[in-house]
Amino acid sequence: MSSIKQVQITFDCAEPERVARFWCEVLGYVGPPLPEGFATWDDFDRSLPPEHQGPASASCADPSGVGPRLYFQRVPEGKVVKNRVHLDVRAGTGLVGEERVATLEAECARLVALGAVRVRLLLADEDNESCLLMQDVEGNEFCLD
Repeated sequence: MSSIKQVQITFDCAEPERVARFWCEVLGYVGPPLPEGFATWDDFDRSLPPEHQGPASASCADPSGVGPRLYFQRVPEGKVVKNRVHLDVRAGTGLVGEERVATLEAECARLVALGAVRVRLLLADEDNESCLLMQDVEGNEFCLD
């Protein structure tokens, strides 16, 4: 019998700290604790030699330890085509019809205020419930489902 493995989801991005802050707000996750002796991450960053300033990576995790850790790493190239990993944020679990759509739209409005982009609402069909396609602050697609 094999054991269950934990996963980390890694995002390639231009601004790791910005994208990490966005996903912390979306999921209710938290970032790592500050290094001892620093009041903010900006203070820590300014303490580094100039060639190492500006975060090359950032992370966030489920404070309860249940969900996967998210890791964000700076890469030089921009997003060219559709992302190949797609997160579904479970905002309407167990809801159907107009109640589900209203819940998805309310969560969409909250995330748009954080910098997300609403792409389109996909209404329920014979096989799937409604979901709302969105983009994060760097254009990575995800769904509210």
